[in-house]
Amino acid sequence: MRVINFRKKFDQFDELWSPRIIAQMNDNDFKLVRIKGEFEWHSHSDTDEVFIVLDGQLVLEMRAGAVTIGSGEMFVVSAGVEHRPVAEEECRLLLIEKQGTSNTGDQPGAGKGKVGIPA
Repeated sequence: MRVINFRKKFDQFDELWSPRIIAQMNDNDFKLVRIKGEFEWHSHSDTDEVFIVLDGQLVLEMRAGAVTIGSGEMFVVSAGVEHRPVAEEECRLLLIEKQGTSNTGDQPGAGKGKVGIPA
């Protein structure tokens, strides 16, 4: 058993748009990520994606509209929904995704986010 401290984990990396796996449960990864600016439009055809804002503000643009998520709030993007995360200032997130999910979704790309952070 171990307690995971988000602040200490964030202190271990500075890269933007590079999710880091901090825990796994059943078939899900828990990932911390720092974001700023705009990401690419993408979707995940076979899985939902959970965005939990730990610090800052996130705008999730979707083709049907946008939702703003503040610190202490979360939003679930349903499987197949095309979306694009945007943050004017640095935003720190906890993502919950099915194991092996690429952060570029069904779009071609490097799919960063498979690197863990030491305990």
